[in-house]
Amino acid sequence: MSASSAFSDEKGGSSGEPEYGHDPASGGIFSSDYKRHDDLKEMLDSNKDSLKLEAMKRIVAMIARGKNASDLFPAVVKNVACKNIEVKKLVYVYLVRYAEEQQDLALLSISTFQRGLKDPNQLIRASALRVLSSIRVTIIVPIMMLAIKEAASDMSPYVRKTAAHAIPKLHSLDPEQKDQLIEVIEKLLADKTTLVAGSVVMAFEEVCPDRIDLIHKNYRKLCNLLIDVEEWGQVVIINMLTRYARTQFLNPNVNESLLEESGERAFYASDEDEEDEDKKAEAAALPKRKPYVMDPDHRLLLRNTKPLLQSRNAAVVMAVAQLYFHLAPKAEVGVIAKALVRLMRSHSEVQYVVLQNVATMSIKRRGMFEPYLKSFYIRSTDPTQIKILKLEVLTNLANETNISTILREFQTYIKSMDKDFVAASIQAIGRCATNIGEVRDTCLNGLVQLLSNRDELVVAESVVVIKKLLQMQPEQHSDIIKHMAKLIDNIQVPMARASILWLIGEYCEHVPKISPDVLRKMAKTFTNEEDIVKLQIINLAAKLYLTNSKQTKLLTQYVLNLAKYDQNYDIRDRARFIRQLIVPTDKSGALSKYAKKLFLALKPAPVLESPFKDRDHFQLGSLSHLLNAKAGGYQELPDWPESAPDPSVRNVEIPDWSKCTSRKDRKEKKVEKPFYSDSDGESGPTESADSESDSGSRSESASASDESASGSESEESGEETESEEEEEDEEEEKKKKKRLDKTKAKKPVEESAESEQSSGTEDRKRGRKAVKNQKSASESESESESSESEEEESEESGEESESDTDIRKKKTPVSKQPPKQSKKESKKETQEMSLLDLDDFEPTTATAPVTPVNFMSSSLVSDLEGLSLTDSILAPTTIAPSGSIKMYELLHRIKGEGLAVEYCFSRQPFSPDPNMVAVQIQFTNNTNSETKNLHIEEPKLQSGMRIREFSEIEVLAAGDSVTVVMGIDFCDSTQAANFQLCTHTRKFFVTIQPPVGELMTPAFLTENDFRKEQGKLMGMNEISEKLSLGEKCVNEHIIVERVTATANLSRVPCGSDKECRFAGKTVSSGCLVLVTVATKEGVGAQLTVNCEKMVIGTMLVKDILQALSQ
Repeated sequence: MSASSAFSDEKGGSSGEPEYGHDPASGGIFSSDYKRHDDLKEMLDSNKDSLKLEAMKRIVAMIARGKNASDLFPAVVKNVACKNIEVKKLVYVYLVRYAEEQQDLALLSISTFQRGLKDPNQLIRASALRVLSSIRVTIIVPIMMLAIKEAASDMSPYVRKTAAHAIPKLHSLDPEQKDQLIEVIEKLLADKTTLVAGSVVMAFEEVCPDRIDLIHKNYRKLCNLLIDVEEWGQVVIINMLTRYARTQFLNPNVNESLLEESGERAFYASDEDEEDEDKKAEAAALPKRKPYVMDPDHRLLLRNTKPLLQSRNAAVVMAVAQLYFHLAPKAEVGVIAKALVRLMRSHSEVQYVVLQNVATMSIKRRGMFEPYLKSFYIRSTDPTQIKILKLEVLTNLANETNISTILREFQTYIKSMDKDFVAASIQAIGRCATNIGEVRDTCLNGLVQLLSNRDELVVAESVVVIKKLLQMQPEQHSDIIKHMAKLIDNIQVPMARASILWLIGEYCEHVPKISPDVLRKMAKTFTNEEDIVKLQIINLAAKLYLTNSKQTKLLTQYVLNLAKYDQNYDIRDRARFIRQLIVPTDKSGALSKYAKKLFLALKPAPVLESPFKDRDHFQLGSLSHLLNAKAGGYQELPDWPESAPDPSVRNVEIPDWSKCTSRKDRKEKKVEKPFYSDSDGESGPTESADSESDSGSRSESASASDESASGSESEESGEETESEEEEEDEEEEKKKKKRLDKTKAKKPVEESAESEQSSGTEDRKRGRKAVKNQKSASESESESESSESEEEESEESGEESESDTDIRKKKTPVSKQPPKQSKKESKKETQEMSLLDLDDFEPTTATAPVTPVNFMSSSLVSDLEGLSLTDSILAPTTIAPSGSIKMYELLHRIKGEGLAVEYCFSRQPFSPDPNMVAVQIQFTNNTNSETKNLHIEEPKLQSGMRIREFSEIEVLAAGDSVTVVMGIDFCDSTQAANFQLCTHTRKFFVTIQPPVGELMTPAFLTENDFRKEQGKLMGMNEISEKLSLGEKCVNEHIIVERVTATANLSRVPCGSDKECRFAGKTVSSGCLVLVTVATKEGVGAQLTVNCEKMVIGTMLVKDILQALSQ
């Protein structure tokens, strides 16, 4: 059935085919899984993009409905190479979904992502990196690191942005990569593109928020770019710059904060009193203290963030508001009030967050919100939480001038049907009465009137608030206490009853006739009261016993006896404690003498404070501030420094320096184009032409962004003009020096090729910012590329010098075309070699003269060391593997009931199928009876793996041993092959797992072939590590022996004494594996592995490192 017919059948159905329902992913009762998936696979294998797109939509729909689509992985992953962007996007969605669950399957697809990372389309490169960073498998951390490093240097800012997003993912997967990630962050922070800025600062905040030194040189650039960055990037940058400014600049309100500390006054004192005290203290302190001068960079930050108060994004406005609150002088903070009030018209969620921050701000900076008092009046449609927050703000803003208006508002709020809001309104009235003495009596009278309210909750809350107010002047309000004592019969709310009892007990001397009667009533209902009320009844009984024991002695004993047997242990303990304290006995301690002083001591009046009073130590706008608790990942807001740090750290001349060098690069490009093509650090020799155009466009974009940055800087105020003029003078001097350097550089043309190349690389290092991030990998690349360039030149003209070839290339630009063609060929080759055996690709055509599988002993290796071979091909010879072969246990004799089975990797070609690894198995019968019918059953293999069983062993006599050979195609992975080993009586489950070195066969290459193939496997296909050689690795012979024992590779002849080269290819797919061990002085060495299969390369590096460091 063709793809088109499958599609038409699914849509409408046909007479000749079974009916599956309209959706092959629906799982209907008439459809079968295998048939349904066969149709999808057929659609995915078709040549029509429309069918592929339809299939992918249905597969993604299956995933959305919770269906398992993992068995479609091979069919889906093939379409990563599809040219249709929509299909590719859906394929990447599928891969991200199964990356974590199907780790083994995801690892198989890494080579396809590798091709995606080199795709000409920036969207595909970014998608490939996003999928790669979503695979949460530790083994591919080095591959992810290489991909991020390469993407950080990509021409497309969108890809660089994706690289910045991948950094926190990799850091969470493997925190040990922090140092390398910081280098990438440092490189991306220097990016002048607004698209990248927000993402890299987010990565900085996640990975290394304490590395303030990385921000110094980029501070001014971030301030100037801020206005053009995307909204969410602006939020992250503003929050980071707030913390940065708190560590680098002085407190602009330092004089006022010192004055506030010196003068002890009430928290809610009036504004007029504050201003009078400030003026007097300032007049006295100014002669002693230096005048504050704001740092120009501090001013730059405040000026560039101010326009963002008009942003349409509430988060940006909130971020700027918190920046001004924490950093701006007191006189300038007022500008944020209007913007925050504007946000009050948005959704209730936004209002809630804004009001939380306004409530905190209004405590310290009350004056800036007073003009907008009416904006905080409560609407009937507001949710309860918004109403309570607005009440909080209104209470904070209350003073002598506006208190009458605010109290009128509160009076109407008490009539609301929302009980929580009414309770909060009564508490707000109490706070206003506490803070403003003039209205205390008015508020108290109003609250007493509320005691006659029909609503019990209103009465209860009023009692609680009145109790707090009466503590301030109880002598004047004995009538109110009597009135509240009468309410004890009617009020049922426990907190209100407890408050009345406390008041009567505390001020029983003011109401001596009423209090015993209240105790009598309470003793009657003691057993039915809540715990909080019972405790206050005990307290009341104790106080009355001490002041009026004649009337209340028996009542007190009765209450204490009831409490003695109460169910609550707190009440029992309290009763026991009070009995010993107030009723003296022989056993009573010294405390009973002071019982009266303990119970009837004067108690300070409670201070009614705002719950937002101490919240400003959290950064405003943060989750921690909202919750009033430190949330995970919260960065503390640093304290202001006592003395100003050195401001010169921000005077980094990188922008001007890069401007000069980028212009210089453009001039030199016209003169010395082949120079960069020969020593390009990222690409091989075949990519030289393209790399020239890439670097040219990069330098042009860099200079353009420099000019735009300088333009934005020139718009700043006169405070920075002096520093800018100095920087321009320095630029001119540098340009003059560079012109002189150029004229000098033109003279020594007759020098040798090596000196020219080394000086060129030095010049290029000066021109690049990211040189300090390059490590040993780039060194090894430059070495290999220099040798490649020498080979190319020797082939073109045998005895011509490099300077002559340079001049010839300048005259004839046509010579750029052959490298482009060779690059296309190399791209085809990389496409043909993949982890999955896909139908879309043709079989590989070998470009280098690679001979069939051969084996080399260590003795022959040592004999060949001195030979220098040219392009002649080595004759194929079969040599036994060196040394003793390592045996692995497959079945222990105890577990196998006397049958012991061992296996080894013989490193001999498996004649029935050359794509299989030969595994030699030895059976030993340790029993007294013979074992029959030894064979293999039920192999359980991962997708793509194959097994070639050995022929059945009919009889194995007692005490005998027999050796057989079987073949396994491990699909170039170290996944285990599981199967059952059967005898005539038993079945044993066994597993064979290969070391990565046994998945290869030797490949004999000449030195020139090795260099060419290595040139094709640069970038992400190259893994380089430094190591310290073990004590036994004293000479080249032992190094060769260790490497060939670890991996089935052959030695490649090399002219250098300090380098050992090895070559092989994977058994299953024939991908080349090239290994280079370069020894240095002492015990240092560098190991480089080039392989298209990055997983194999990574694992091989680990094994060889372990072998050489022992």
